[in-house]
Amino acid sequence: MNKLVLLLLGALLSAAANAAPATGALTIAAASDLSLCLDELDGKFRQTHLDVDLKASTGSSGNFLAQIRNGAPFDVFLSADMSYPKELVRAGLADESSLTLYATGYIVLWTTNPAVDLSKGLAALSGDSIKKIAIANPDVAPYGRAAKAALQTAGVWDAVKSKLVLGENIAQTAQFVQSGNVDAGIVALSFVKAPTIAGSGHYFPIPANLYPTLEQGAVITAKGKDNPAAKQYIEFLRSAEARAVFDKYGFLLPVAAPATH
Repeated sequence: MNKLVLLLLGALLSAAANAAPATGALTIAAASDLSLCLDELDGKFRQTHLDVDLKASTGSSGNFLAQIRNGAPFDVFLSADMSYPKELVRAGLADESSLTLYATGYIVLWTTNPAVDLSKGLAALSGDSIKKIAIANPDVAPYGRAAKAALQTAGVWDAVKSKLVLGENIAQTAQFVQSGNVDAGIVALSFVKAPTIAGSGHYFPIPANLYPTLEQGAVITAKGKDNPAAKQYIEFLRSAEARAVFDKYGFLLPVAAPATH
């Protein structure tokens, strides 16, 4: 009888183990302007979601849009341009109810060369002392489009376009500036706010009226719509805890504006 009980208990325990949910996998495609804050952001998420195996990739929002359209296996897309998640929704490739505005992005003119004077803002770029200027590729990177728009609105585009060095995304653009390979560059405010970079060089906030508003949005893709972890991540992005991380890195909501430097 005891042996039979043990066998039954063993069978029940085995069935329970098999029924237990496996560690949830969550794949995220994130705009490269998030690259310096993503570890902290995702670290906060992991603290309360220990069973989720979260893997994030960063790159240009435009490239991720194309990849998701072509079946790339991402559960959540964090875009530097809200129009991209909306485009996926219209194509039936994302869940409309999950659309989340998580930030408004801002751009700054940044240099690590103490000899470069940025006090005149974008007008300084047309001077002979500045030979190379980095911006993200406007064709695929929302921050690159914002940079081009700002240069055009400021009336200096024609004077500086021959000096431009294009980064594949805003993270690579920031690397060009940080390494000193260019004299200055137009980068996301989030980079100069990041603890690992803050205090490196100096920057000039580009007036927000010079470029279209950079509304940044997240969405659950069609691939992730049945993944509970994807829904949990979107809920986390809407939380006060995530908001604090975004604010720390300069990813503000429309009601707030970046402090001048």
